[in-house]
Amino acid sequence: MSDSTPLIGEPLALDLVNTAPDGPDLLGTAEQLAQWLARQADRLHGVRIGQPTATDLIAVRAVREDTAAALEAILAGQQPPITALRGLEKAQAAAPLIRELSWNGDAVVAAARRDGPLGAAAAAVLAESAIDLLTDPSIDKLKRCEADDCVLLFLPTHPRRRWCSAQRCGNRVRVARYYQRHKPEGSAN
Repeated sequence: MSDSTPLIGEPLALDLVNTAPDGPDLLGTAEQLAQWLARQADRLHGVRIGQPTATDLIAVRAVREDTAAALEAILAGQQPPITALRGLEKAQAAAPLIRELSWNGDAVVAAARRDGPLGAAAAAVLAESAIDLLTDPSIDKLKRCEADDCVLLFLPTHPRRRWCSAQRCGNRVRVARYYQRHKPEGSAN
């Protein structure tokens, strides 16, 4: 896995925030957004995935910025900015969840869909995920990866978890430690 591949598997809102590492923006283009949405499709309930536009990208990145601002404040033990919270509310309201009813031959069934264009619908689901995360009691366990060159966030499932990914940052840290222990004496690095 390369550092240019967004990590997934955390709560959806954290996966979104983690697309903005210290390096290049992993949602820098509509094509990158399309790829990320495709990887997250099973969690984007009610969103009809298609080819995003530049406007769709702006909507999703706005939710990412609001979510990141709220999470950074929480990590610092501060109140999240009210503008970030209102931004998430606005994004969620822009594409309400509609339950379409139909008859399947035996019973009435409901299928969820988001009303609005792809960007608004995706932003609404992502904002909803951020709201769920921010109001979850486990938010106090939120951590930043301990690797020196990583800024990704995660919610540990194990209390001793220290890295965003054992395969990515964990291995790099372990290899660096091994090198430091075994490097020849007198070498500069």
